[in-house]
Amino acid sequence: MFKEDFSPAEDTLSQTKKLEKYSGEVDWSYLKPHFEAGNLIYVDPSLDLKAAGLVFAKDDQFQVQKWLQCGDLVQPCELHAEHWEKEKARFQAMVVRPFILAQPL
Repeated sequence: MFKEDFSPAEDTLSQTKKLEKYSGEVDWSYLKPHFEAGNLIYVDPSLDLKAAGLVFAKDDQFQVQKWLQCGDLVQPCELHAEHWEKEKARFQAMVVRPFILAQPL
């Protein structure tokens, strides 16, 4: 009935298509649990979110460190979270396991 090489868990999409599939607009309430788990990464609006996602997907640690050092990527702190909660902030978010990349709208 099924092809022998069929695996329902196998995702045959390209990396770019996967990032597009797991991207979308969200509000802070969606991101808050990821922040609390330490998996949220803030992406400065000067960066292209999809390009940042591809860097994470490729595990390009050199580029990630470069962006962290210059402040283009930030692991948010409690002050960020309080501000976003108060402002009811909205974000463009992208899942790149184990991280959630978020950029303000």
